[in-house]
Amino acid sequence: MRFANPLFLLLLPVIAAAAWYYLEREKYKKAALLFPDFRLFKGLGDFNSKGRELLLWLRVAALVLLVLALGRPQSGLRTEEIATKGIDIILCMDTSDSMRAEDIKPNRIETAKSVAADFVKGRKNDRIGIVVFSAISLLQCPLTTDYGAVIDFMKSVEVGMTQTDGTAIGNAIATCIDRLKDSKAKSKIVILLTDGRNNMGEVDPLTAAKMATAFNIKIYTLGVGAEGEAPFPVDDRIFGRRYMYVKDDLDEDLLKGIAETTDGTYFRATTAAALKDIYKQIDKMEKTEIKGIEYTEYTDHYLPLLLLAFLLFAAELALNNTLLRKLP
Repeated sequence: MRFANPLFLLLLPVIAAAAWYYLEREKYKKAALLFPDFRLFKGLGDFNSKGRELLLWLRVAALVLLVLALGRPQSGLRTEEIATKGIDIILCMDTSDSMRAEDIKPNRIETAKSVAADFVKGRKNDRIGIVVFSAISLLQCPLTTDYGAVIDFMKSVEVGMTQTDGTAIGNAIATCIDRLKDSKAKSKIVILLTDGRNNMGEVDPLTAAKMATAFNIKIYTLGVGAEGEAPFPVDDRIFGRRYMYVKDDLDEDLLKGIAETTDGTYFRATTAAALKDIYKQIDKMEKTEIKGIEYTEYTDHYLPLLLLAFLLFAAELALNNTLLRKLP
């Protein structure tokens, strides 16, 4: 609430002072005429001198309402116009069999899914999609701002879903490029997560990275897995689950080369906490700028005050000439 003409409110102390002066004057005011017997006025009605104070308060209230109306009280509805261009992000995730290794608890794939889902929840105004790969690459979720759908698709990601094992990093990048090349977004990025080296596919990873550069696509590469050997579960129908240890096969040089070619960054995550921190760093580096223009639409509320002031003035006039009239 605000007043469009607040200077009129300075009249309120004047009205209060005038009312106080009138009341003080009435205390010491003498009658203009003295009558020895009021029976002379029998039949003319009742004359209530004390009740006439009501007339004063009616006039004061009417004047206060009139001043408030002149001040033009207004209420405002504030709206904000958002002018922004979001970022298009493809989460490219390795689903090869090695992602079942349990050096990162509960295992690499589940940890990667959980951290990526948290990353999605923290974004605003960006379109996000999912590409999964092993020996072949598939679009799991198209670019969308429906983050609930993205998270649901992320939950359904699992090892072996492409039905062909291996690691085709070049093909995965090519699939991401195909989904981003026609984008009009301010920025286009790929977050490629893998625990292995390129050993399948028709497209060379560095060649694919150069193609990404041609379309202004930046690639952040994430290598996951502890250095050395990692426990890998093997399920046997007879002996049940047992563990064997597999060597770290991450091709860090390739991942660094992909990132450098596209002006991105390479990260290595050996723990779940490290992977969370990496996504936080990317989140800070790739922020969407939001420009807001604020508007306020005001609505006047002086008409009800004017109407009430008029009614009080009318009531004062009516009482002054009927129930509370005076002589002379």
